[in-house]
Amino acid sequence: MRLLIIGGGASGASCATRFRRLNEQAQITILEKTDEVSIANCGLPYYISGVIENRDNILVSNPQKFKSWFNIDVKLKTEVVQINKEEKYVITNTNEQISYDYLVIATGATPIVPNFEGLNKDKTFVVRSLYDADTIKTHIKENNIQNVAVIGGGFIGVEVAENMIEMGLKTSLIEMNNQILAPMDVEMVQLAHKEMLSNGIDLILSDGVQKFDGNKIILNSGKEVEFDMCVLAIGVNPEIKLAETAGLKINRGIIVDETLKTSDAFIYAAGDNVEIKDFVSLQNTLVPLAGPANRQGRIIADNINGVRSTYKNTQGSSVVKVFGLTVASSGNNEKQLKQKQIPYLKTYVYSRSHAGYYPDADAILFKLLFNKDGKILGIQGIGKSGVEKRVDVVATIMRNNGSIQDMIDAELCYAPPYSSAKDPVNVLGMNADNIINGLVKPAFMEDLEEALVIDVRPPMMYQQGAVQNAINIPIMEIRQRLNEIPKDKKVVLSCATGYTSYCASRILMQNGFDNVYSFMGGYDFYKAVKS
Repeated sequence: MRLLIIGGGASGASCATRFRRLNEQAQITILEKTDEVSIANCGLPYYISGVIENRDNILVSNPQKFKSWFNIDVKLKTEVVQINKEEKYVITNTNEQISYDYLVIATGATPIVPNFEGLNKDKTFVVRSLYDADTIKTHIKENNIQNVAVIGGGFIGVEVAENMIEMGLKTSLIEMNNQILAPMDVEMVQLAHKEMLSNGIDLILSDGVQKFDGNKIILNSGKEVEFDMCVLAIGVNPEIKLAETAGLKINRGIIVDETLKTSDAFIYAAGDNVEIKDFVSLQNTLVPLAGPANRQGRIIADNINGVRSTYKNTQGSSVVKVFGLTVASSGNNEKQLKQKQIPYLKTYVYSRSHAGYYPDADAILFKLLFNKDGKILGIQGIGKSGVEKRVDVVATIMRNNGSIQDMIDAELCYAPPYSSAKDPVNVLGMNADNIINGLVKPAFMEDLEEALVIDVRPPMMYQQGAVQNAINIPIMEIRQRLNEIPKDKKVVLSCATGYTSYCASRILMQNGFDNVYSFMGGYDFYKAVKS
């Protein structure tokens, strides 16, 4: 059997090595148009700054290792320019004709480089390959770079901006939308915005690039940003031209079935160039992430070798470091649910990374999205430590079609340095369950303006800061002051994190009040997201 793989990135390399482990007799060839194969793309921003010092650490593998370990032939600087699916061969840029029994298209994606007016390509870079990273490192060193402009606030843009600051460079980050990190909702990412600003990044939101003018970027607002070097991190486009010219079914990406097979029975595709289904909505989407790409390569190898394996949709689980913060998410965010018209409920919970009485417990803000039947739709978290652990747990429960009840039932490791007896995952589940069962009515930022806000903390805490226009009725006095609380107006109870206000709302609801709500996340959330 002859297996031919176009592309030596995550999906292509994982497919090739898995295939060999299943089939010692097959002839396996990887064709890679660059001079790099199987590199750690996600580490490139940290390699640029020197956080990752050794260049070899970015090289996951090399042609020699592929050959000696797996008997896989890797041909670098070999670009496939045509696929003949009827006669089952490809033609390369050197006019070589290579036949196959099965073909895997793992061409990935290419960075978006808009045709901006005045764009100087000698001062403008992308971060996609080790060559790109080496070029940036050399340019900074040889040109005494001082001012860097990063365009785009996605994962790569945020990581590059942080690493430019770590190098001591004055850095601006320009994002057309009103927030960085699109998988998060805007209120959740406010903490990351503040973290970037406090670390010296000139963060420019809701403003796009109009044109370049010498050493200045002119924004749509008219604002000018000076730069010595610019890094474009606007996003990527899937590489689908080969598939399209070969007559394979495509849309925004290559269309594949659950086994990653294309519209041709002998051609598979994987990675950033394929459309897969969103785990929550089951709608087709593009998710250019390394984890899914690696799994997809393995699945293809299984299926060609007669081992039935399917790709079970993508949750888009992700995590990114923003200086001292960790930002993680899985599933859909609120923007996506609204866009897809999927009914949902939501809650916010402030928890601690470990037991509050053990030193150095850090606050973590979580947002959970779910429906009235207890189905988990999405999770977001931001904090200093322990964030991705909890998001991973919820993502795993989601993956196994678990529910809010499964979050409550999750039996997780506990010792004071690591967690609490009620882990944040359990607390999130309990909070959501209370909402589903009507034990608490949730209130959010959008509910505060038209409501009477009552802060139920002790007076000393209330005096140190409270939600705007809130009055103070401490929980220990609330039973004696029921007559001060109106029944003909929406009443929102507020505390530090949402627990005391929940307890107070239970008192009032059992005393005949059906107009009381608990402000989810409390004053800590209010302070964090209030711009």
